[in-house]
Amino acid sequence: MKSDNLKAVLFDLDGTLVDTADEFVVVVQQLRAEHGMAAMDPLRIRASVSNGARALVCLGLGLDPNDAIFESKRLRLLELYSEVLGSEAKPYPGISLLLAELAKRNISWGVATNKPRAYAEPLMARIDLPPCPSLVCPDDVKDRKPHPESLYRNCRDLGCAPHEAIYVGDHLRDIEAGKRAGMFTIAAAYGYIEADDEPSSWGADALISDSKNLAELIFNL
Repeated sequence: MKSDNLKAVLFDLDGTLVDTADEFVVVVQQLRAEHGMAAMDPLRIRASVSNGARALVCLGLGLDPNDAIFESKRLRLLELYSEVLGSEAKPYPGISLLLAELAKRNISWGVATNKPRAYAEPLMARIDLPPCPSLVCPDDVKDRKPHPESLYRNCRDLGCAPHEAIYVGDHLRDIEAGKRAGMFTIAAAYGYIEADDEPSSWGADALISDSKNLAELIFNL
């Protein structure tokens, strides 16, 4: 991938483009409080945000997905999240400047996320970023990441070929999706990484540990 041939930069949402962890920390702690449980280490919650609501219920309440009450607790977590959605979320440092530079260079951008549109769309509307030209959620596709369908949808929206795009994500499934789509992939090691995970093992084309350096990496390929 040469930056001269770059037509679009695509991002995962939570843990890559936007830091939403503080909201999920509040939600998980409240869910635990409702069950008479003490607050847990916020860093453990942050590390699990990219794994979704089911994983946060497992972590926060120590439940198994097969437990009879699991689904009701998942719905309760989502209800609590709806109440705080967008209140603490913010773009990662350097993201706003990166998007501004992309606009100057006539390079499009988009988001491919496993976050349902009911939460992703209002989140994007409430944070301090320009309107997203292509937001693809699991509601929009048959197969979610690590299947590359979401990224193909972004490319159709933005009028580019997959090999003309970069995908940035903070989870192995993001890198797998990007590679299957034929994109240059960047592992966002600054995102929500579990203690036993190692982004350098994901097979990404590049790795970035500080979001403020993402623009420099992209424009110097």
